[in-house]
Amino acid sequence: MEFKNLLFQTEAGIATITFNRPKALNALNAELLGELSQALDAIAGDEDIRVLVLTGAGDKSFVAGADITELAKSSALQGKQFGAKGQQAVNKLQCLSIPVIAAVNGFALGGGSEIALACDFIYASENARFGLPEITLGIIPGFGGTQRLPRLIGMNKAKEMIFTGKMISAAEAKEIGMVNKVVAADALMTEVMTTAKAISQKGKVSLRAAKQVINAGMGVDLKTGCAMEIDAFALCLASPDAKEGTTAFLEKRKAVFKASLAGD
Repeated sequence: MEFKNLLFQTEAGIATITFNRPKALNALNAELLGELSQALDAIAGDEDIRVLVLTGAGDKSFVAGADITELAKSSALQGKQFGAKGQQAVNKLQCLSIPVIAAVNGFALGGGSEIALACDFIYASENARFGLPEITLGIIPGFGGTQRLPRLIGMNKAKEMIFTGKMISAAEAKEIGMVNKVVAADALMTEVMTTAKAISQKGKVSLRAAKQVINAGMGVDLKTGCAMEIDAFALCLASPDAKEGTTAFLEKRKAVFKASLAGD
């Protein structure tokens, strides 16, 4: 699949999307958001893909926010349309049934942080910087940042970041729970791919169930969430994943899970 603003590749069940506007620090414009949405649709329809990794081209930026040259010319209506397009793509990302890892290799500002927040977790290079600086432009985050950041790091910390528009280092992002792991820049993709490969070898049915229950459970009370977990647990037991996993355990061998949800 060929795109103008993205690089897209798959290998051994792992898909990688690379934001590819390095001269603009991979800033998000309407065309890139449209391509991202298309790529996510393709991934959602490919049962052979088990994990998605997102990163940025070059060594300076993951995504340095929205393209200001577009924003500066936007009316309120155009701004609403741009925000809706961005939210649609970011929501698709979060709703993918497969695990998604953000490999943040530099600036993740504005929409860049919002994309990373929609991933299941974030690995960052030591030179990565995070922030929602929209307030310095007289606007606010528009791709879900005001909603996802407080849910991840707490309301007060999120308010401080959004109200000040300040950037934080990868180390501070890890300290406040925004980032899972920080590594040297030249080791980032190796570390991410090691984790992606480990995940890709797990059963797709159980991975899908775990992600769905965790995400859905964040929006309900504990009792309801636990009830959803029981239902998902029971469905997993009826799957080829569970049959293979339990049999492999009893036979003292490593489980080999098939890519197809149907176990073909």
